[in-house]
Amino acid sequence: MAHLSTDNDALLKRVRRIAGQVAAIERAIEGDHDCAKTLHLVAATRGALNGLLDEIVEAHLREHVAAPGLTDAEREKGAAEVIEAFRRYSK
Repeated sequence: MAHLSTDNDALLKRVRRIAGQVAAIERAIEGDHDCAKTLHLVAATRGALNGLLDEIVEAHLREHVAAPGLTDAEREKGAAEVIEAFRRYSK
């Protein structure tokens, strides 16, 4: 993902924040915390993951589908990669 290198610091911060959220979910389950609190943690983590997905998809589309100078084959390949990712995501 070389084209993401300009945003790597921000993306890594997001990933680390998500890792912390997942750890909080684990602690909540292990500590037998209130289910409403645990549900809130899971929902927040899902939102954070969706935000990360949005950023990476946008970067991919800009670089591999919408960038000037791409061949039709390159655009088709870039679009197919996004389609495949969303098919996996929607399962």
